Amino acid sequence: MSAVCGVVLSTGRILTQSSVELMAARGVFVRPIKRLLPRVSFTQTRSWCSDGPVADRAEVRLSRPDGEDDGIVEVMMCRERARNSLGRVFVGQMRELVSSLHHDTAVRVVVFKSLIPGVFCAGADLKERAQMSNPEAELFVQGLRSLMNDIAALPMPTIAAVDGFALGGGLELALACDLRTAAHSAQMGLIETTRGLLPGAGGSQRLPRTVGFAIAKELIFTGRRVGGEQAAELGLVNRSVPQNQTGDAAHKEALCLAREILPQAPIAVRMAKIAMNRGAEVDISSGMAIEGMCYARLIPTRDRQEGMAAFIEKRPPRSSWLRAAAV
Repeated sequence: MSAVCGVVLSTGRILTQSSVELMAARGVFVRPIKRLLPRVSFTQTRSWCSDGPVADRAEVRLSRPDGEDDGIVEVMMCRERARNSLGRVFVGQMRELVSSLHHDTAVRVVVFKSLIPGVFCAGADLKERAQMSNPEAELFVQGLRSLMNDIAALPMPTIAAVDGFALGGGLELALACDLRTAAHSAQMGLIETTRGLLPGAGGSQRLPRTVGFAIAKELIFTGRRVGGEQAAELGLVNRSVPQNQTGDAAHKEALCLAREILPQAPIAVRMAKIAMNRGAEVDISSGMAIEGMCYARLIPTRDRQEGMAAFIEKRPPRSSWLRAAAV
C-alpha cells in the first residue's frame, strides 16, 4: 500500500550540483536515512486537493510506495483550481520538496505526476503574474529557472508522467526530468511566443538538446502543441501509451519504467547520470575524461563487487547491494 510522507524541510543549506556530485562520488548517497516525519494514509491525498482552508492546502506532496516499490518516490502536484499552474505557493512548496530529495539517500527514482485529471502542469499562473511589476516578474522567472535547474540536478533518475496538458512552464518542468512518459491524449508545447514571450525556465535550452535544434526552433517559433504519439516520434518523450479509463496511463508507464531502474546498482546509476549530464556540456574528449573519473569512483564500491560476484556465480545481485556503501 502506498503512503504519503510530509515534506522534510531543508536546514537552509542548499547543495550546488558540484557538491551533489562530490557526495555521489564518495558514496555518501547510499547510506539510508531515517524518515523525519510520520507516514499517513495515501487515501487522504485527493482530499488535500480540495478540503480545508486555502492557506493550509498543500499544492505539492510526496508519496512513498512500500513493498517492492520501496525506493520510488512520487511528487504529486495538486493545485486543482489553477490546473497546477506555477504560482508562488506551488513553486515554493516544490522548491522545498526538491531540496529535501537532494539529501534523501533512500530515494532511487523520482516520478513527477499530477493528481488533477487531464492536466500535468498548465504553465505560468497568468492571473498571478499580471499582478506583478516588471522587476517582480523577472525575479520570479529567475527563481522558476533555478527550480528547474534544481530538478535537473537531482542525483537520482527522474521521470515525468504526462497524462494531460503540459504547456509552457509545465513542459519545461517535464524537460527538467531525465525521462518522460505520455498518454496519446496528452498535449505538450512551449507556447510562450503566442504570449509575447520566450520559454524562460530552461525550455529554450533543454528542448533543442532533447529533440534537436531544427525541430525545437519550429516548435518554439510556432508555439505548436504536439500530442503524445508525435512527442514520442520526435524524441520529446521516451514512451507514449493509449490513455486508459482512469486517466493515468502515463503514470502507470512511468512506474513500469521506474521498476526497471530500481533493481540496478544505485551508485552506478547515479554516476552514469553525472557522466552523461556533465559530458553533454563539453567536447567529447573532455566527456571521455568525465566518464573515466566516474568509472574510477565505482571500482572500489561494494556495488561493483556484488555485481561481479553475481555475474560469476550466475545469480541475481543480492538485495544487500541496495544499502551498499563505498569502501
